[in-house]
Amino acid sequence: MGDLGLILALALALLSLVVLVAAGVVYQRIGLATDARRFPPPGRRIDIGGCRLHVDTRGTGAPAVVFEAGIAATSLSWSLVQPQIARLTTTVTYDRAWLGWSDPAHGPRDLRQVVQDLERLLDRAEVKGPIILAAHSYGALVARLYQASHPGNVAGMVLIDPMALGDWNPPSAMLRQTLDRGVRLSRRGALLARLGVVRFALTLLLLGGRRLPLWIARAGAGRDSWFTNRILSQIRKLPPESWPAIQAHWSNPKCFEGMARYLEALPDSAARVAREAPAASLSGVPVAVLSADTATAQERAEHAELARAAHAQLEIVSGSGHWIPFDRPDAVIDAITRVLAPTRQ
Repeated sequence: MGDLGLILALALALLSLVVLVAAGVVYQRIGLATDARRFPPPGRRIDIGGCRLHVDTRGTGAPAVVFEAGIAATSLSWSLVQPQIARLTTTVTYDRAWLGWSDPAHGPRDLRQVVQDLERLLDRAEVKGPIILAAHSYGALVARLYQASHPGNVAGMVLIDPMALGDWNPPSAMLRQTLDRGVRLSRRGALLARLGVVRFALTLLLLGGRRLPLWIARAGAGRDSWFTNRILSQIRKLPPESWPAIQAHWSNPKCFEGMARYLEALPDSAARVAREAPAASLSGVPVAVLSADTATAQERAEHAELARAAHAQLEIVSGSGHWIPFDRPDAVIDAITRVLAPTRQ
């Protein structure tokens, strides 16, 4: 009788788990359909061959300012900067493949492929060059390789707390461990998103709940508070009206899988920039380099070297962390305006 009771208890527990998983999957599918209706892309989705990339073009005039976001950030990360620059000239923000309103793409996200995607997007969106590239963090790797490949099509650059090549080419054992953990957590996030867990937790957080979402985050990420720190630190610095769209993006497993792919390719991406786009290649066009107040010694040294090679002044942005476009959008706007001015003379 005892064995029968144990079997029944296990069967009931298994049935409850199956029902819970099924309910989460249904909840997620309904949520994805609802998100597609509530948050249409603010720009256009352009087929570049194999996938469609979302591009949001605002303003008029030349040269166009093309924004490159951080490694897992989207066009929404420029919400505090783009409207101001669009008063001066044409602005272009976009979502790389897998992120935001853009489609997934086949294959790894190596930097050469990312630059080719940008080439095709600018061509098919009919963005005329030469352009100014405003790039944050990982986006600076994209901008530098693009500039090295198309020197005649770049009129100026603004590098915003650019990622330090020395940290990732090659990464130390500790950074390699951190990177591998980030990839694992991203793929775990994709699984939790498919089951509706991410959507549920983010909904509670945006409604003001704390304890249950934090418990879910710890259960999903272990000792790493990556889920909460990474996503919420972005969401809460942007205008509140953009929060629901960002929540929708991060409730989609596509974005977590995209983050994993970009992180996996990061060491190779840094090595490619070191080989093909040395700091000396920045000379000849107006450049501004912004360094976060919290930059490490390695990052600050590389920022200073970029500024020296480009005959530019390094600006240490007081009161800012790594996310300068969120913490000090005024500094980014001023830097773009300074680089824009001589290109119009």
